[in-house]
Amino acid sequence: MGNRIFKRKIYERMLKWKHESDGQTALLIKGARRIGKSTIAETFARQEYESYIIIDFSIADNAVKELFLHISDLDFFFLRLQSLTGVSLHRRKSVIIFDEVQLYPLARQAIKHLVKDRRYDYIETGSLLSIKKNIKNILIPSEETRISMYPMDYEEFLWAIGKTNSYDLIRHSFENSKALGEAVNREMMKEFRLYMLVGGMPQAVNAYLESNDFSTVDNIKRNILELYIDDFRKIDPSGRISRLFSSIPAELSRNAMRYKVGSVIENATASRISELLMDMADSMCVNFAYHANDPNVGLALHADYNRFKMFLADTGLFVTLAFMDKDYTENEIYRKLWADRLGTDLGYVYENAVAQMLKSAGNELFYYTFKETKQQSDIGTECITRNYEIDFLLSRDNKICPVEIKSSGYNSHKSLDRFQEKYSNRIRQRYLIYTKDLKKDKDVLCLPAYMSSLV
Repeated sequence: MGNRIFKRKIYERMLKWKHESDGQTALLIKGARRIGKSTIAETFARQEYESYIIIDFSIADNAVKELFLHISDLDFFFLRLQSLTGVSLHRRKSVIIFDEVQLYPLARQAIKHLVKDRRYDYIETGSLLSIKKNIKNILIPSEETRISMYPMDYEEFLWAIGKTNSYDLIRHSFENSKALGEAVNREMMKEFRLYMLVGGMPQAVNAYLESNDFSTVDNIKRNILELYIDDFRKIDPSGRISRLFSSIPAELSRNAMRYKVGSVIENATASRISELLMDMADSMCVNFAYHANDPNVGLALHADYNRFKMFLADTGLFVTLAFMDKDYTENEIYRKLWADRLGTDLGYVYENAVAQMLKSAGNELFYYTFKETKQQSDIGTECITRNYEIDFLLSRDNKICPVEIKSSGYNSHKSLDRFQEKYSNRIRQRYLIYTKDLKKDKDVLCLPAYMSSLV
């Protein structure tokens, strides 16, 4: 199976760093494993520099590692490095890549001295979780520009499958609040459902393009999930993180207003296992949405970090994890989603997809719930309590944008309406994410799910 090099948006951010930094900082690309960090670093080095050296610390031999024990003599360091790798370096025209830098903390500590020298550029790649776990007894360099990398977003996925103009049409429709037409929307939704099934992990996308077979894609995703679970077990031998991770689909399927830690780990609460939850967030394998106790600008100031929902960072992985204990052929999500027969009982797949798209677009995730009790009868002897939930809250300028998600074309939005009645002076725009074409319902902008990252 050939490995394609996919176009990624992070490339433009890397170019900006190269031009603006001009060697004054190293670039640290952080992200979950298998999202393409190493590939984009080497692609960038090959296209933007005269020469480059990659030091992959997962396989680097002792001769290379020992160089970092004698960093005080940089002339000797660079001469030995060029000799060992057979690559000639050119002042201000070469870059050195520290791949999987978390595996050798001394190399990361050396960044301070290497950047100060200004001879070459430096790019580091690694998992944030592993980086944080391997920084004891080293000096953390401040001379780093850190950027996050995520699985391929929907636009990148469309580029990968050859639909290079589709997202331009989607963006034009959104920016001009103009419907695409039902026939076009049906085709766009079909492509989006494909994205939800395959996901944005480069290996999975490559497998789809090579085989055009969901079973092959599913096997790739299972391997990635096993890798993540094994990593979590190394960090937490008790297996609690692995159980929390594996239970994400089950917790979302309950349609509860938060992830109930106690239902996964007996007698556990979010506050008691806060360090484990922080490790999960740092892994970037999952996306947390925290409850905003006061739905106003500055959402992080009012967040309840013990009350949250948890999503997988990649919806393709989510679909596979939901049925990890079954063979691919028994996976009803594949069948129902591809046939556009995903019932409300599986609507949480869309919620995970929207969470992924909002996060990769640069948003932190927050949600809001509230309840109201009203008298049911005229004489006031019976009361009924109703729960309302705003799936996501986005901060825009000095206002907020509430977002409600439907896994169908049904455009009822009672939670948005009640939220509007309570907080009208705080709202900039209300959004309903669903499966039909763009339209306006009074002041609610109803958007097809593939436009989620544009809100």
